[in-house]
Amino acid sequence: MSTDITRRAAELVAGLMVTPWGQVSPSVYETGRLVTLAPWLGGHAERIAFLLAEQGADGSWGPPGGYRLVPTLSATEALMSAARDGDREVLLPAAKAGLEALRRMLAQPPELPDTPAIDLIVPSLVALIDGHGYGEPLPHPPGMDGSRLELVKRLLESGAQPPQKVLHVLEAAVPQRADGVLPTSIGTVGASPAATAAWLGGSAPADSSDSARHHLEAVAKRFGGPVPVGLPITVFERGWVLSWLARAGVPVEAPPEMIADLRAAIGPQGTPAGAGLPADADTTSVALYALALLGVPSDPESLLLFDTGTHFCTWQGEDGFSPSVNAHALDAFGQYVRARPAAAERYGPVMARVAGWLAGLQRPDGSWDDRWHASPYYATLGCALALGEFGGPEHTGAVLRAREWVLASQRDDGSWGRWAGVPEETAYAVQTLLLSGPEPDERCKRAAGRGYDYLLQVVDLPHFTPLWHDKDLYSPTAIVRAAVLAALHVVETRMQYEFNPKNRT
Repeated sequence: MSTDITRRAAELVAGLMVTPWGQVSPSVYETGRLVTLAPWLGGHAERIAFLLAEQGADGSWGPPGGYRLVPTLSATEALMSAARDGDREVLLPAAKAGLEALRRMLAQPPELPDTPAIDLIVPSLVALIDGHGYGEPLPHPPGMDGSRLELVKRLLESGAQPPQKVLHVLEAAVPQRADGVLPTSIGTVGASPAATAAWLGGSAPADSSDSARHHLEAVAKRFGGPVPVGLPITVFERGWVLSWLARAGVPVEAPPEMIADLRAAIGPQGTPAGAGLPADADTTSVALYALALLGVPSDPESLLLFDTGTHFCTWQGEDGFSPSVNAHALDAFGQYVRARPAAAERYGPVMARVAGWLAGLQRPDGSWDDRWHASPYYATLGCALALGEFGGPEHTGAVLRAREWVLASQRDDGSWGRWAGVPEETAYAVQTLLLSGPEPDERCKRAAGRGYDYLLQVVDLPHFTPLWHDKDLYSPTAIVRAAVLAALHVVETRMQYEFNPKNRT
């Protein structure tokens, strides 16, 4: 299998150059917004068909709990809009089923996830649905009365340049072009098809060469109608794929152009995940860490712009905080100091402070959770790896507690997962057991072996369960595939393990 992993990894990395905007799953939320905002765009019928196919038996869309609210709001409103000029006999029953699901959901609101701009998106969509006039108005969830949305609308109406992170959800705030907003050089607004469509104002530009129109047409054509929630994600995807593979020791060679592009992307303010997004500490950290692992360390000084004095924010003005972002910052500083020992004098105190902050956020059961991912296995892997490698011996206990939590939560088929056993979360669990901290004991090896057997059966899946936070959940396919390959490689190289059904017992 080892040679096969190496080949698969090489093909994966080569594919990043072929599809530089990124490999991302389609989004119910984003696709719904395009149905309403850009019915003129090619692939309209395919987008409607996608929404109908993704609707659950109870009328809702999306995963369990509070994660259902945003996609269900978007899809329901989209089908109501489409029914005005489409097949009402098909679309209206689906829309009304979505509306009933929303009424049940909002009668006793579930705990809502900390997804980006949810406090802008929810009141915006509730107002749109109420405007269609199907029954009594929907109630607003607690804390989402639309007051913050009104502030953003007034800012945009003034013609002022809004914070760049607001552009990613422009569709929630403006019905037409905002004077202070312009597309990027590739035509996207906010790295979002929905935001770009909202900026266009609901109709196709007369000039077919208009950059925003051209960008939307390219995205819709590439994905066959449905669209992802964020594109491009060039730097984000390359940084994560290369760091997953290199940290696990997968022998893959990154193209020189890719390394050069990563280095060029990191400016004095850091780097964004892709064009149209603000620079963020997470993408900057992972890109720096990947470069250092690949033998081209770059000074992480730009990261200090995100230092709040206690921890690192994802971007300036962030509401909340992220353990995984800080774990990645610790990785970036640590790997640079490893390559440039003289830098320890400057960055060593920062590393110690971040490590202590991370350890203090560990849950009593040994796990971590995070605002950028639905799965605690993602945050736990990031924190355990960073503390185990760069946190010093005083944090060994935190790493061992993380392993105990992973051991206790393995499923009968060898997998791990929040809602069900899935490849991505299993890959994170396996790496937590084998890559973090001290030499793993026999219990860790046996559990990782069972996880390996499970992963071998699912390594070729074309799609993965959406678990990453954006306006709704999405899957960055290439990144997840890299995590799975990394986990398989770690088991093989650390344990000289071969696939054997008997190893599952």
